[in-house]
Amino acid sequence: MNGANAIQHIIRRHPRAATATYAVIVGLFVAGSWLAAADVLHRQADVTAARAILHQLLARKQASSGIAGVREAIPSGSPLLEGPTITVAGAALLQRVASAVTKVGGNILSSQVELDGLRAKPGFVGVIASCEVDQLSLQKLLYDLEAGMPFLFVDQLVVQATSTSGTGPETRLRILLTVSGQWQGAK
Repeated sequence: MNGANAIQHIIRRHPRAATATYAVIVGLFVAGSWLAAADVLHRQADVTAARAILHQLLARKQASSGIAGVREAIPSGSPLLEGPTITVAGAALLQRVASAVTKVGGNILSSQVELDGLRAKPGFVGVIASCEVDQLSLQKLLYDLEAGMPFLFVDQLVVQATSTSGTGPETRLRILLTVSGQWQGAK
């Protein structure tokens, strides 16, 4: 018997088994087709969702480009400390820290510029300032220092409540603040 005759012999001898085998094979093909179609539909839904997010982002970009306040909110100026010498850059950094403290209603008790020393990193200028600010103004001060220009880094922050003040939101805090910025060097 060859292969074709053997299969015909088995089908004639066991017709129910042959029908069941045929049904299983057709069922596997139907299930495979259904899974492939479901995967395509799932991927299509993902692409549609991604397009919707893209359209939202583009709409926000177009809406924000027309608002005049957005461009003003971006800080202007050099990201590095400017000055012909490192001492002038240190003075500019001290002035920037002092103006930020006074802007939030605080006052500087003492300050020191670090041009070189144990804490100074090469190319960076540091300022150590002791000051008093209100508890509510501390976050505004830190944001102003780190979000503005030039790029400044708050390296150390020590906060202590003054002993004569209460516990309310107007509590005066004595802070020791170490701020550094990178000097762009002599031009």
